[in-house]
Amino acid sequence: MTPVVIAAWPAFSAAVVAAATSLGYQVAASGAADLAKSTAAAQTGSKRIQLEIENSEVVTGQLGREQKISVTKDGVTITFSRDARGQASLCVTGEGHSNEELRALGEELSQAVVQQYVYQKLMGEMQARGFNVVEEETSADRSIRLKVRHWEN
Repeated sequence: MTPVVIAAWPAFSAAVVAAATSLGYQVAASGAADLAKSTAAAQTGSKRIQLEIENSEVVTGQLGREQKISVTKDGVTITFSRDARGQASLCVTGEGHSNEELRALGEELSQAVVQQYVYQKLMGEMQARGFNVVEEETSADRSIRLKVRHWEN
């Protein structure tokens, strides 16, 4: 299932934080500090990869161009933002990593963010419709299997 995700910033940022934490990242400072860090990284020779999040119009107009969220792990910083077209994108920077490694890290995290966002929306929708999760299983490939129950009144 490859959904097109449309979200407001709070839901998207919650998905970023949850997915990043599950992969061992920590939330970094946001806003102007991110811009200063990425500019400094570019000037010091850190590698930098810009990626778009597949199948997304991930953020609506509620995510302004200046809103960003960054996460870090092992010297790699990944910053999520919205470009001028409204497309959600991420910038991966880090010293001592190849472009392929940075791209792989960015793609892994972006896929986890989309999965986490869809999971949050699905759980909210099931709760709103009166379904209860009776079993939840996460496999080694990070796929999630849910068993739900709905009682008729």
